[in-house]
Amino acid sequence: MMRNMNNYKKYAPFLIFIAAMLWATDAPFRVHLTQDLSSNFIVLGEHFVAILFCIPILFLGFRELKKLTWREWLATLGIAIGGSALASIAFTQSFHYVNPSVAILLQKLQPFLVIGLAAGILRESFNRKFWLFAIMAMVGAYLISFPGIVPQTYEGETWAVNALGVGLALLAAFFWGASTVLGKYVLRKASFTTMTALRFTLAFLFLLALNIFEGTIPPLATISATDYLFIGIIGITSGVVSLFIYYKGLEYTRASVATIAELGFPLAAVVVNWIFLGAVLQPMQLVGSSILLFGVYGLARFSNGPLSTNKKEVPLV
Repeated sequence: MMRNMNNYKKYAPFLIFIAAMLWATDAPFRVHLTQDLSSNFIVLGEHFVAILFCIPILFLGFRELKKLTWREWLATLGIAIGGSALASIAFTQSFHYVNPSVAILLQKLQPFLVIGLAAGILRESFNRKFWLFAIMAMVGAYLISFPGIVPQTYEGETWAVNALGVGLALLAAFFWGASTVLGKYVLRKASFTTMTALRFTLAFLFLLALNIFEGTIPPLATISATDYLFIGIIGITSGVVSLFIYYKGLEYTRASVATIAELGFPLAAVVVNWIFLGAVLQPMQLVGSSILLFGVYGLARFSNGPLSTNKKEVPLV
């Protein structure tokens, strides 16, 4: 029994890798939705779809909720508001102030933010083998995102960097990175199903208040059947299903390893763009994909062994 559990833990990072790839599948649907609907409302809609699945789980997991301390509730609020809502808003808004290539490049700092938080909050430590595979995976993700090595600007744009745009992009990276660490912290007391349900439910309440405050909820009669269908697809595939898979993997994966496994997102993104948007994969992207997959495999292979030594976790405050 113990041997089977250790084997499961060894391959748990691949669940996170698969979840991250699912996050990229919504791009074609979002392209359509953003033509008529605000970003705030789209995110609200997909969270509404998710809570239809999550509310029954919260009722079934009520005993788990009673076990959570105020620290774990605070961490959950940080995940829901920061990771599910504010990060997406900040990242999207950064495009208005800075070249999108800059915003995407800054997201490559997220693993370093998570590793720092994991060391400080979860007391994870790392040896040379961890850094070897981690850097390998990040190099692979970079080559996938920027096959020309140097990030390219769009025609007519310059690399003039606006401080507000950089700040928003870094804020998004921080929120997403912190959510990984905080999720690992809460999973000490809550199951992966309860963690997922809490994240979506609390985020929905925040997004509902935000949409009401900003007046971004359109008349329901103006929303087409296609819009409803696409919101439903996003809410289920890249929403509730992907996060159930993600938190199941995070139960048995160190936060520092999980953040590298999340680099499956750019790999899936280029494949989705290739299939649906006609963006042919370049040779350097294929090289980057191979490097990324090998790096993630190395981390998964040794994540239950000598990559790091978990010390006793400390409170958030």
